[in-house]
Amino acid sequence: MAEHTPRLDHVGLTVADLGSAQAWYSAAFGFVTELTARVDAVGLDVVMLVHPGRGDRLELLHRAGSARGPRAADPAAAALVEGYGHVAFDVRDLEETFDRLVALGARPVMAPQPSPEPGVRMAFVADPEGNLVELLDRSGGPA
Repeated sequence: MAEHTPRLDHVGLTVADLGSAQAWYSAAFGFVTELTARVDAVGLDVVMLVHPGRGDRLELLHRAGSARGPRAADPAAAALVEGYGHVAFDVRDLEETFDRLVALGARPVMAPQPSPEPGVRMAFVADPEGNLVELLDRSGGPA
């Protein structure tokens, strides 16, 4: 039997408005809907998004009665709370992507700038529900 090396399959994000989040992440990052499902036992609605070219996946979840949890205003504040703080996407045109996401309703958090990682540029936005999204452009880094 061939050895299987674990890899990250998807990130799950619980949202207040499933349809709006589905539309925003699809427009923002080119995701398409792979699956919609309902777990009746707990009243959970699920939309699995997948990028058709890369295969990365984002699972959006909604359950009636969910409550908004703490949302950090920026990456430094997020690092003061243990747990998942943001999701990050590798992009090729950082400034254009940042501007496009803001035009789609994201809140600018950190304008494009050099990352602490040599040769990498970074920026942050908050999606329309306030979740932090990091944008990384690694095209200037080592091959």
